[in-house]
Amino acid sequence: MSEKLAKVRLLFVDDGAFHHEEVEIPLAAMEGYERLIDCLTEEPSVLKRLHVDLSRVCSAELASKGANT
Repeated sequence: MSEKLAKVRLLFVDDGAFHHEEVEIPLAAMEGYERLIDCLTEEPSVLKRLHVDLSRVCSAELASKGANT
């Protein structure tokens, strides 16, 4: 059985230009965090999957919930 994943859309800014990236994180990882950004920067299971450069992040939002891979 595969792990349930949540798609997260990150909005970045680089020298005034904006672009977004979508990443997937374990759905269960978001439990216990009020803010998504805290989950992305503190949760060990998320940190194993990705690194987020907070100096470039403008926003993070849940794109979808419960996708399977």
